[in-house]
Amino acid sequence: MNTYRTIKETNDSIETLYEIQKSKFITHICHVETEEAARAFIQSMKKRYFDARHNCSAWVLGELADKQKSNDDGEPGGTAGNPILEAIRKNGLTNIVVVVTRYFGGIKLGAGGLIRAYGHAAVLGLNEASILEMTPFQEVAITISYELLASVEHWIRQKEIRSTEPDYADQVTLHLLLPPSEQEQLLRELTDLTSARFHQENGNLNRIALPIR
Repeated sequence: MNTYRTIKETNDSIETLYEIQKSKFITHICHVETEEAARAFIQSMKKRYFDARHNCSAWVLGELADKQKSNDDGEPGGTAGNPILEAIRKNGLTNIVVVVTRYFGGIKLGAGGLIRAYGHAAVLGLNEASILEMTPFQEVAITISYELLASVEHWIRQKEIRSTEPDYADQVTLHLLLPPSEQEQLLRELTDLTSARFHQENGNLNRIALPIR
């Protein structure tokens, strides 16, 4: 299970505005997980900005960011969709769709100007997004006696190990979330700390959304 970055899901899409040479570039960004959702979002922007000359777009999907598509929507080939897509790539993001709507201001920007304008508009929108790193963690249930609880909890705090609510019964079960790459080393340390006086049970391998910004 790999780590990947995406943007936080929100009820509303992110919106930014960039103006140059009287043209307005309105950027909308949304978290999506399927091509159908990406297309639906693009269509909703085209419907919303039906009077705009261009609604250019790009999306990246999949845990490996291996599904990518861009659309110039009437702008000269490669001057709109590709710069938007490149902005997404440079941020290392996936499961995201970006639409940049252009209201033409009457002054032609040229191919180079369009590439810079669409790329900059996309970057402005991405800078407003809350970025999450979807990181794998292994669930590990550790059952110990109460006499070991204080020292184990101290170790957990020291190592900044994530955990969920413990279960208290005849013994205590601590539900730890361990990075797979560190699991073996951490459990060795716990073995030394407790003289191997614990019962271990592995649970699911899940991703946790860790905020980057």
